[in-house]
Amino acid sequence: MALIAKNLFMKKVVQLVLVSSFLVLFSGFKPGDKKWEKPFSRLNSEIRKNSKAYETLENATKTIGHRLTGSSNGARAEEYAYKLLKSYGFSDVVYQPFEVEAWMRDTVTLSIAPGSSDNFRDVEVVALAHSPVDAKIQGEIVDVGNGLPEDFEAVKEKLKGKIALANIGLVGAPGKKNLHRSEKTALAIQYGAIGIIMVNGAPGKILLTGTASVTGAIISIPAVCISNESGDEVRKWLKEEAPLEANIDMHNISKPIRARNVIATLKGKTDEKVILGGHLDSWDLATGAIDNGIGSFAVIDVARAFRALKVKPERTIQFVLFMGEEQGLLGSKHFVEELKKSGSLDKVSYMMNLDMTNDPKGANSFGREEMTEFFKSVGSAVQNVDPGFKNELQNRAGLHSDHQPFMLEGVPIAGLAGQLTPEVLQCYHADCDDFSLVDKQQLESTVRIASMYLYALSTSPKLAVRKLSDTATRDFLISQGLKQELVIGQEWRWGK
Repeated sequence: MALIAKNLFMKKVVQLVLVSSFLVLFSGFKPGDKKWEKPFSRLNSEIRKNSKAYETLENATKTIGHRLTGSSNGARAEEYAYKLLKSYGFSDVVYQPFEVEAWMRDTVTLSIAPGSSDNFRDVEVVALAHSPVDAKIQGEIVDVGNGLPEDFEAVKEKLKGKIALANIGLVGAPGKKNLHRSEKTALAIQYGAIGIIMVNGAPGKILLTGTASVTGAIISIPAVCISNESGDEVRKWLKEEAPLEANIDMHNISKPIRARNVIATLKGKTDEKVILGGHLDSWDLATGAIDNGIGSFAVIDVARAFRALKVKPERTIQFVLFMGEEQGLLGSKHFVEELKKSGSLDKVSYMMNLDMTNDPKGANSFGREEMTEFFKSVGSAVQNVDPGFKNELQNRAGLHSDHQPFMLEGVPIAGLAGQLTPEVLQCYHADCDDFSLVDKQQLESTVRIASMYLYALSTSPKLAVRKLSDTATRDFLISQGLKQELVIGQEWRWGK
């Protein structure tokens, strides 16, 4: 009986070994992931214990307010980030100044009346950035729906000399790809409109701002935004009493100013670079806690954690706080131009951008298929220290943030797939984007996950991706469905 029991015991042991081997093979944990297990655990522990992102963002929103590029608030934000990085032990922190034509709002009114009446009704409104310094127009309103090319084409005979009315978001257009508000404004100008009224997609009376210029220069027609509630009222009125006449009267300020990107460098063993960036500037209707406080202050806190742990990367890391993103990616365009002038753009192995990134559950390899396995592997290693991380992988490129100037030069881009609630998203560029929207644990999660991906990108001996040639960049952008947007935005340099 003892021999039989021993044989049964050994059989069970063998079965357990086989089951364990099976689980190891198919759990998604690859032997290569082990190289990240210890540093990821150290980063995770350091940030959970010592993260300063939440408290520094709270302090900045209270003591600075909004961070509009070119304003005194914007300059204070630049100084705040510089001093914070210095206090975390970075000896190599610099300002990168650039000169721009800065736009600032002053006054704007919108009034609407039936075409046969002088009984104008005032509608609450905000000017969209880069509208003319002075504009006073009156014209008939023509509804262009979602403001897509086909919407403008459908009313092209009616629109010339009139004022376009367009949704900022998409309404009743499943499967369609939206355009940026600046691209819709460019189409309105192209089709001969003398002004454009944008309808915010957020419910209620929330007003949204943002640039209406694809180039960052002053546009030729006034562009304004009204609330979703006002948009519904205007469209109801159009059905009942068309035509409607609108008066737009605005004054704005445009003047040359100096702004500064803030750059902290952690030298690696080589002169290859990985850039972790986020825009520090915000619009002026609120304090920009979400757009992009959570991104820029996460960048600063990742930098703090790397210094605290004395990380020694293979590739040099630059932590960059860009200014002027909201006014046309001005700071990141300048940064890339400076890299090109110095001949060091080819040294940039990767750019990872945090713009409104929150509580990420995966990564985006931005259309670079050759990096899919790498990001999956990094995500598996992240899961071993944070089981709540889902390792969801996206692989689609997009525009309209500070990664764009890098991507247009063929530099590989990484992003983190985060999530924000509808209640938070409706305050995008609006007067409700304040610190009360920030979730401390979710912000800390952004710092933790970003730090792990940055560590992998900066320490891996080889990356399976390289900067694309000019021709390959063109083909890549076409494959990602970005040509039309770039043509409208006057950033397509490859001809037809």
